[in-house]
Amino acid sequence: MRQDANDEYAWIGVADADGRVVQATDSLLVGAAVDQRPWFQKALKGRFVGDVHEAVLLAKKLDNQTPDQPLRFIDFAAPIEGADGKMRGVLGAHAHWHWVTDTVESVMTEDLAQSRIELLIVDGNDEVIYPYTQVGETQLPGSSPSENHFKRVRWSDGSEYMTVVMGVDVGSEQGLDWHIVVRQPVETALAPAEALRNHLWLIGLFAVIVFVLIAQRLATRISRPIEQLATAARTVARRTGEPRYPRNVHTWELKQLVDSIRHMTDSLLQQKRNLRELNVSLESQVAERTRELSQANRRLEQLATLDALTGIANRRYFDDKLLELSRAFRRTHHPFTLMIMDIDHFKSVNDEHGHAHGDEVLRYLAKVLQEQVRVTDFVARYGGEEFAVLLPDTVAEPDGWGVAEKIRAAVEDNFFPGGLAITISIGLSQVPHDDAQLDALFERADQALYQAKSQGRNRAVIG
Repeated sequence: MRQDANDEYAWIGVADADGRVVQATDSLLVGAAVDQRPWFQKALKGRFVGDVHEAVLLAKKLDNQTPDQPLRFIDFAAPIEGADGKMRGVLGAHAHWHWVTDTVESVMTEDLAQSRIELLIVDGNDEVIYPYTQVGETQLPGSSPSENHFKRVRWSDGSEYMTVVMGVDVGSEQGLDWHIVVRQPVETALAPAEALRNHLWLIGLFAVIVFVLIAQRLATRISRPIEQLATAARTVARRTGEPRYPRNVHTWELKQLVDSIRHMTDSLLQQKRNLRELNVSLESQVAERTRELSQANRRLEQLATLDALTGIANRRYFDDKLLELSRAFRRTHHPFTLMIMDIDHFKSVNDEHGHAHGDEVLRYLAKVLQEQVRVTDFVARYGGEEFAVLLPDTVAEPDGWGVAEKIRAAVEDNFFPGGLAITISIGLSQVPHDDAQLDALFERADQALYQAKSQGRNRAVIG
């Protein structure tokens, strides 16, 4: 279901403690030995995120959408522990590298490509990992600029580029230290300024030649208009204000010259305005693409933390929140309560009404749970028909039990989709001042849930 909901995943599988794949999407690599793979070895010690690498075992088993380059993945893995705390195996996933590259290429417009603007992704070792044509060929120069500041830098190919480096925010995960590098050849970046300077030189040279010819041919009676015209030309060259041209011109030739220079000046000023508008437009496009990339990152974060079926927090987000409350407890000694709840006889709902109806029941239950807790409380789908609730700042166990009873009664009083009457069993446990171990907290809540079910279900029991 996870792979179907997120097409960036190429493979998701579970390996036992000996490194043998026992289950996987599309049954790929089932039975294969992965005990020597870095993601398996690192996951035995904790959650692991690996940098981009070429496919090894899956290279010949998956379709390659980019035949001009090998399949590349980003690895995610985490240990699986049993209730007794012993290692049971490793959950691993390979995400397609083109999930990242497609996002990058979507912001590269034809105008940027024509301007020879390149976008690179480099890893923590300053090695280029995108685009593939420069992998192993190009490395970020040692004199690269600091983040978000342009700098003229000479790269390994001997050419100079206007370069800027921007860090990629990947949250708190370990193993990734990517940067986005944007570069443009210096000659291309400075071409408009060079062209404008050359144009001004040509205009100045032309003006000098015209002035010499006029001085040789015209009489003193027109010297004043020429002086005024020269003053206007200096004003244009120095950009000190609006040029003032002669008004009373006594010869046709001088009038033509005044009109020509006025038109040339107006053309230069218009080109300057056009260049300023072009720069503003380019900055606006870059800002828009940056906003789109930020929105994509936020969407990816939601997909990673929310349950696809119910829309509430998933198991991963719940684990992070539980660890956060545990750390806060060590600092402030404010206790909190954990509730684990399970739908009574949920299997019969799926058997009698179908799994689609069962999904509707799960979604409705998530809605009921959110309506019965405080804004500061945390509701998550723990797995299957099992849900979990965290109650921060519960001063005494009866407080948590009261909330549990409120939830249990609300579920019992509601009519679920299809008019079904649903009940739940709840096991709850509180972190006291003398016990901050998460394993012990889970053990007590789980035992309490077991007692609730063994005592007839539809009840809450404190562990």
